[in-house]
Amino acid sequence: MKNIVILTGSGISAESGLKTFRSGDGLWLNHKIEDVCTVEAFERNPALVHSFYNELRPIMMKALPNAAHQAITTLQQKLPKLNINIVTQNVDLLHEKAKSKNIYHIHGRIDECVCMNCGHIIKTFADVESDEVCPQCQVQGMLKPNIVFFGEMPQHMSEVDYMLSHCDLFIAIGTSGIVYPAAGFVRQAKFHGAKTYLFNLDPCNNSSLFDEEILGKASQTFPKFARQLINEINRQS
Repeated sequence: MKNIVILTGSGISAESGLKTFRSGDGLWLNHKIEDVCTVEAFERNPALVHSFYNELRPIMMKALPNAAHQAITTLQQKLPKLNINIVTQNVDLLHEKAKSKNIYHIHGRIDECVCMNCGHIIKTFADVESDEVCPQCQVQGMLKPNIVFFGEMPQHMSEVDYMLSHCDLFIAIGTSGIVYPAAGFVRQAKFHGAKTYLFNLDPCNNSSLFDEEILGKASQTFPKFARQLINEINRQS
């Protein structure tokens, strides 16, 4: 085994107190998703969208990684000869806080905004307003949260395609199996011969595509799996 790809979704962050997109009431922090996470919403009312992410940013920044995040870091640290990449649908920075490496945020990051005029990316933990000026091109009112809205292409897809076509083990943690293209990653990995595992609180939309499904809280189930995997690989080496 040489290459491991770990896909993480909102379920892993939920155990750190961050509400998932697809909650039962259809709301996220009392907002409809279509009002704060679509291209049309941003074009219609950028002030509202910025206000939403300004409210969300400190909540995410205060959240702490849980045992599942830490177990991923342990895998990377204990198996340094393996390529272990994290592909996350989450815009929070819990993997970074857990000191993991090789993290690909395919849906963007909460601590960034991007200029729609010149493409310049700005890292910021402060509030961003709809009339701000881009420090790179000096154009006003073109800064957008660097979040992949519904209707936009995910980020880092060329790197992810390469990883999936070369991985030996594909692990999904806390994902609904509904949002594409991430929901199709397991099929791509299996096509190229990877063994596939799902760690989820409940069965997900594409559970049948996984070789093994481990249900329960990822903070409890995944650390145990990680320890077993480390021991197994070390015995083989």
